[in-house]
Amino acid sequence: MKTGLARRAQRGSRRSIRADDGLRFRHILVPVDLSQRNARALRTSLGLARQWRSRVTLFHVIERVPGLGSAELEAFYRPLVERSERELRRAVSPFRKQGLEVTAEVRVGEPATEVVRATLRKGVDLVVMGSHKVRAGNGARGWGTTSYKVGIFCQCPILLVK
Repeated sequence: MKTGLARRAQRGSRRSIRADDGLRFRHILVPVDLSQRNARALRTSLGLARQWRSRVTLFHVIERVPGLGSAELEAFYRPLVERSERELRRAVSPFRKQGLEVTAEVRVGEPATEVVRATLRKGVDLVVMGSHKVRAGNGARGWGTTSYKVGIFCQCPILLVK
């Protein structure tokens, strides 16, 4: 015999979360590395944002190369930032076509750290990001990934899309 709590949990697992459930994510952050691996995370975040009428921030981090001096930084990173901004402008198009509020941001730094900082700075309610599939028997492989680090340190819910 199932308890009331067990029945409610089972019932809840069979239905999707709807905007009228009282649960609503107002601001979704989508970290992207500008590769095709992000297609599922972008589609998922678009669907969630449509459902909840959420504001979306597409977020890309260019990893900082240690040891570059100040004068070298500008010359090295400027073209990378400009290219990333162009790519993000393309990625916001499907969100805008759906009438959603969407912004894009590029940062230079350590990816996991910058993502966690952005969630705090922007008041993000949900992070939707891609993650590689982990295979049984590979031990701790994957524990040093950006998605793992964000999952450990982030203070808001995270949806990993595989």
